[in-house]
Amino acid sequence: MDQSGYDKTDFYDLFTVYGRRTMFTTLDKETHARRRRILADRYANSNIMRGPALAGIEERSRHFAELSLHAYAFDCVTHHLFHPYGTDSLRNESDAEIMREVTFDDSIQNRLVSFYSPAVYAIVNPVLAWFAKPRETPLADDFVLDTAAKTDAAHFTLLARMHERQHPYPPDTKDEEDRLSKESGMSGGFDALDAAAESLDHMAAGIDTTGDALCFLMWELSMPRSLHFQERLRRELLDNAAKGDDALPFDRLLFLDAVIMEGLRCFPAIPMSLPRVVPDQHWGRTPRADQQQQSNGRVIDGFFLPAGTVVSSQAYSVHRMDTTVFPDPDTFNPDRWLASDGDSDRKRSFFAFASGGRGCIGKQ
Repeated sequence: MDQSGYDKTDFYDLFTVYGRRTMFTTLDKETHARRRRILADRYANSNIMRGPALAGIEERSRHFAELSLHAYAFDCVTHHLFHPYGTDSLRNESDAEIMREVTFDDSIQNRLVSFYSPAVYAIVNPVLAWFAKPRETPLADDFVLDTAAKTDAAHFTLLARMHERQHPYPPDTKDEEDRLSKESGMSGGFDALDAAAESLDHMAAGIDTTGDALCFLMWELSMPRSLHFQERLRRELLDNAAKGDDALPFDRLLFLDAVIMEGLRCFPAIPMSLPRVVPDQHWGRTPRADQQQQSNGRVIDGFFLPAGTVVSSQAYSVHRMDTTVFPDPDTFNPDRWLASDGDSDRKRSFFAFASGGRGCIGKQ
């Protein structure tokens, strides 16, 4: 939807951090695109698969079974964001407490009431707080605010990238991207609070999604019906490890990739819909004469929707709605991703990370 001019709705105001808009909470595409261009290289495979970045993930994988998948996810994401200042919640109780505080935060219920029924919220909030608490993550806030101020994070980290852009730019800057970012009110310069807000946003986003996805996938592989998939996966990993220096990197192991893709298809980690606003014109082009009548809205699946209408989609349904693309969609079957027929249709219909310019930057 984003490639056709569908901006985010003010629903995303619920997710601003420290009063700042992050890449996730920006509403218009142009502002989002400028920030994404600044941060995207830290999530590219060329950065993630390089030695220092991968070493931290491999080291943590040796301990993840000791406590929880969410602790493993927390430690991996903070390694990528802040190394050498990442957490060790698998073995450090104070770090584990931060992880639990973020993971168990259910303040979205309170925020949803305030968003959809502000008048009711003003009346019932004192009572509502007993059942749906407002956001309170003081341990996480202290950790992120303190860590985001560090100026010597490893080069591969997101924090290092933001510090590269933390200095203000002169008015006559020759860098067009920096100039546009400054004019947008979302400067490419990243002041200290911007860096902390973006860091907390990425940290919170990476814990539940990674932990839940691993939980669902490991549960499925443990089922008797998937034992043969588990055995094939183990064999691929062991055979590859036995090659020593000639071993393939993880992102080139075909069956491992198929298992992960199928896990995300069957059990997408983000259950919510992703609301967007129908644009009020033919975004990016002038409509033909026969399109003028539709220039104040869009046709979706044969239905005309006026401009300003809120539309949304979510991965669980997208992955099951077209059985010609995903036959027997409720069945876990990694082999579907190894078939050459229909490969482009499967990839186009894969929505676990959303799609288009507003798709998840961490999908690699």
